[in-house]
Amino acid sequence: MSDSAAKKPSLPDGLVAVVKRDCPTCTLVEPVLRELQKASGRLTVYTQDDPSFPAGLRAVDDRELEMSWHHAIETVPTLLRIERGAEVGRTVGWNRNDWEALSGVSGLGPSLPPHRPGCGSMSVDPDKADALVARFSGGTIRSRRIELASLEDEMESSFDRGWTDGLPVVPPTEARVLRVLEGTRRAPDEIVAAVPPDLVPASVEKVAINAVLAGCKPEYLPVVLAAVEAACTDQFNIHGVLATTMPVGPVIVVNGPIRRAIGMNSGVNVLGQGNRANLTIGRALQLVIRNVGGGRPGEVDRATHGSPGKLSFCFAEDEEGSPWEPLSVERGVPAGTSAVTLFSGEGTRCVIDQKSRTPDSLASTFAANLRTLHHPKLALAFDAMLVIGPDHARVFRDAKWTKARLLAEIEARLQIPWADLAPGAHGIAEGMPEHFRSETLPKFRPGGLLLVHAGGTAGLFSEIIGGWQSGPGGSQPTTREVRP
Repeated sequence: MSDSAAKKPSLPDGLVAVVKRDCPTCTLVEPVLRELQKASGRLTVYTQDDPSFPAGLRAVDDRELEMSWHHAIETVPTLLRIERGAEVGRTVGWNRNDWEALSGVSGLGPSLPPHRPGCGSMSVDPDKADALVARFSGGTIRSRRIELASLEDEMESSFDRGWTDGLPVVPPTEARVLRVLEGTRRAPDEIVAAVPPDLVPASVEKVAINAVLAGCKPEYLPVVLAAVEAACTDQFNIHGVLATTMPVGPVIVVNGPIRRAIGMNSGVNVLGQGNRANLTIGRALQLVIRNVGGGRPGEVDRATHGSPGKLSFCFAEDEEGSPWEPLSVERGVPAGTSAVTLFSGEGTRCVIDQKSRTPDSLASTFAANLRTLHHPKLALAFDAMLVIGPDHARVFRDAKWTKARLLAEIEARLQIPWADLAPGAHGIAEGMPEHFRSETLPKFRPGGLLLVHAGGTAGLFSEIIGGWQSGPGGSQPTTREVRP
């Protein structure tokens, strides 16, 4: 803990009032303060904006707001009673009954109205709060500080130093980082993961810095931390995801109560722009990989084309509207628990079926589209995620098809004889090796197709997100619970 936290200012015994001149209620109670001083002789007044206020009383200058911040003054006037250095009572605003009970002095302010609400303390002003946290909280940023020249532009400096993904970032000032760190109970120096490709240890603080760069709010930080944990496992293999020449990156699916708590989108335009939580959480993970792990395009990141999803690809599942259990529950997380699932995915492709009204017909549509994923003559090599829109999901809800039933029906339609997959078949050189000649192959390995319910009710559409190399030699979907 820093010296600023160790030297929390103590308050004198007796009554303590905190006021500011720029508050109508504070000026209203000015004569009451003089009454209290006369009656008790033990009143100390702290003033936030004008040392000459209140008139006739010797006020303690708190324009630095140190006392107000340390003692959590959120409203002025605040009246406190201090005994043996400890607060034993407080009241905010003006309420005659409360002030009389706290002070033990009756008949206060007989000409005043019985009560008036107070004003916001200067210590909680939005334009001051972050700086006060940085000065007085005792929080210390261990990361190296970068001093900018007086004429240096913050935005351009971030580009020049290579901290960005090509878009402007939010400068990670100490105050902003400390504010984001308030979003988690985890210690700033706790190591979250060793981030590939350079295997650099990433602390909670380092993740918070990149969350600031991405534009995250403090309440998003637990989701970002869980995503970093999942990405840096051998199972997910973010190093391989970076190094592949395919256009894939981490896709984050969020489940559980935190989706709504932080305002994530699971509906209209769910895979697009417009929602701060969706976009900045996905971006923060990518910036951690870039800025901490060293995964930069043209270096370890060798994608031939890449995709817009490599900037950010994060969305919430629509659990409330879904006919099925959430993805996280399917993957073993207890119901009602917040979790993230990472999937190594490319860009989306739309599945259009405006006419199917039976589950068999729609399942056949899904299978036909999935058959073409990456190449219609390749099997077992790639996983996929099918994001089913609400209007398509309704067809299965009405027919009472479970998620397991739908997966089984799609799988049955994706059993492909080797003759159709053989190199040269249908005039296409690509295909599966000769040693599969006697077999019928499934398009996906067992468990290689994930179903997620999300999207708006504006049409009969679903989306396919193709994956990277599946199985232990590639990247496997990875789920982690979100810790507060």
